[in-house]
Amino acid sequence: MKVKKIYETDPWLEPFKGAIEQRNRRLKEEIAFIKGAHPSLADGINNHLFYGLHKTADGWVFREWAPNATRIYLIGGFNNWKRAEAWALSPVGDGNWEIKLPAMFLRHGDLYKLFVEWPGGGAERIPAYATRVVQDPDTKVFSAQVWDVEPYVWKHKKAGKRPNPLIYECHIGMSSEEEKVASFDDFRTQVLPRVHKLGYDVLQIMALQEHPYYGSFGYQVSSFFALSSRFGTPEQFKALVDEAHARGIAVIMDIVHSHSVSNEIEGLGRFDGREDLYFYPGEAGHHPAWGSRCFDYGKDAVKYFLLSNCKYWMEEYHLDGFRFDGVTSMLYWDHGLGTDFGDYGIYFGKGVDENAVAYLGLANALIHELDPDAITIAEDVSGMPGLAAPVAAGGVGFDFRMAMGIADHWIKWIKEKSDEQWSPGEIWYELTNKRADERTVSYAECHDQALVGDKTIIFRLIDKEMYFSMDKGKQNLTVERGVALHKMIRLVTAATAGDGYLNFMGNEFGHPEWIDFPREGNSWSYAHARRLWSIADDDSLLYKGLELFDRDMVQFIRKNRLLSEKPVLLTADEQKGILVFLRKNCIFALNFNPTSSFGDYGFSAPSGTYRLVFSTDDAAYNGQGRLSPAEKHFSLDGRCPNGNQEFDHTLYLYLPSRCAVVLEKTK
Repeated sequence: MKVKKIYETDPWLEPFKGAIEQRNRRLKEEIAFIKGAHPSLADGINNHLFYGLHKTADGWVFREWAPNATRIYLIGGFNNWKRAEAWALSPVGDGNWEIKLPAMFLRHGDLYKLFVEWPGGGAERIPAYATRVVQDPDTKVFSAQVWDVEPYVWKHKKAGKRPNPLIYECHIGMSSEEEKVASFDDFRTQVLPRVHKLGYDVLQIMALQEHPYYGSFGYQVSSFFALSSRFGTPEQFKALVDEAHARGIAVIMDIVHSHSVSNEIEGLGRFDGREDLYFYPGEAGHHPAWGSRCFDYGKDAVKYFLLSNCKYWMEEYHLDGFRFDGVTSMLYWDHGLGTDFGDYGIYFGKGVDENAVAYLGLANALIHELDPDAITIAEDVSGMPGLAAPVAAGGVGFDFRMAMGIADHWIKWIKEKSDEQWSPGEIWYELTNKRADERTVSYAECHDQALVGDKTIIFRLIDKEMYFSMDKGKQNLTVERGVALHKMIRLVTAATAGDGYLNFMGNEFGHPEWIDFPREGNSWSYAHARRLWSIADDDSLLYKGLELFDRDMVQFIRKNRLLSEKPVLLTADEQKGILVFLRKNCIFALNFNPTSSFGDYGFSAPSGTYRLVFSTDDAAYNGQGRLSPAEKHFSLDGRCPNGNQEFDHTLYLYLPSRCAVVLEKTK
């Protein structure tokens, strides 16, 4: 069956047919070029097997690409960090340098670097393809490390395809309740069981690539092939991935190919003395907002570097895919800063970095060739059409794109409108306004909304009262409102999600306050870079009920595969503040009215018998218990003037104020 092009399914794209086809041709040409005489694209991507340090049958071999270098030395504890002729690399053509060493020259745990000389200068550098980088606890200096251990023996197969992922976004370091940098083992033993119990089936892990500044949240990467050693060893991370797979949880990582830390000592900056070895020359090579370096996606060596990076993480750590960070910054020469993406012409004009578009297409093609079940997600705020459409349809090939506007709208509604002003129609529109030809992941809040200077949803709703009134026995109207809306916001976001749903670690139970990593401004404190799991386990606090609600919501969505079909609006009652919609065989009815409850509220619905599965008002979820558990509701013949006129039956419900009910059709 012929795949329809994106300009055939979206008439607004018809004027840009030529640009879409040109992008598609370029991508196919680049795939063919890299593939060459190889059986597959993946066979043509192996930089990580050539460059860097590798053990051979008769010793060691190390290779580096540094075309501007005049001399390179391997230095480390094994030669007192001195430049010695015996440790000098030899040029072997095309800007490549190489040294071969007897096995006895290097041992597991040895620290090493390069000293690179170039015309007019020279400096120490960490190898670009280093797979193990560690920081000295006293001097804080980073060095590459020889890692020579027995290969990890994988015990479990990958988790398989996730057509509708339920994603638990997490950060290993801040996952402990203790004021410290948590480890992979800490997460595997203490947090992973919680994720499994909650029902999430995808773990999205941040900050895995090595980064010199912990407070960057992992987004200022220095060593792209190195697993951050601050969380543990490669074998410990593999054990975590293995255990996740054993529990049926797929593991994807935040991969940062949008930019590189500008550091020269730890990163790729002026690696061989040149400004533009890996990065665009001039202003284009410097990110004006992030203070980082921007990759030259048009340079073959850079494309092979980044593509090999994707392949390395998938093969070495058995990852199930990636969430690509900062895609908007990659796509546009101005990085999307201050741009109003209201005109389709912006997506196909001179402001687009077509090199980056082509690279992202290559990355997706490679990843899905390596693993057809892999998940790729684009973090893009611009809404570029085709980003999450198949290559055959003229797209870039991502499986999903983040529905990033939803979280912004929740902040806007909470901050700028009174409860009475919340519009069910507006909520429905903004939560479901997605391109029909692309798949999306929705979320009410991710890690972005929790960073210092911002607030989580629950902290916006309850604020300082969280410090004094989260005990179950206390009566506090602010807390009651916040707890009720926290559940309703998460339910309506998840239940209207395009194709997947995401939650950030701890937000399921309304983690208090914000995230603030250790820095000079907070006296290097870990107090806000951790998760207070104990409050969710405390029977006397309201957090436990919020976590129970999230668990039952996620498990219900997963069990019924609700996200496999699109939601259908039944009614958006602006006067009463009620939103009702159908998804698969379930009805979700939400009464956002802050004061009024409605008995026998009628709306047009499909005929049948419906059972109340759960509601946000259940006592177990800190509700008032105004509804009868498992109560049955029978549709009546005849169309109701209120609601979707496609259905010729009417359903009547009791809808308490600030409450959401979930019904499942039984007959």
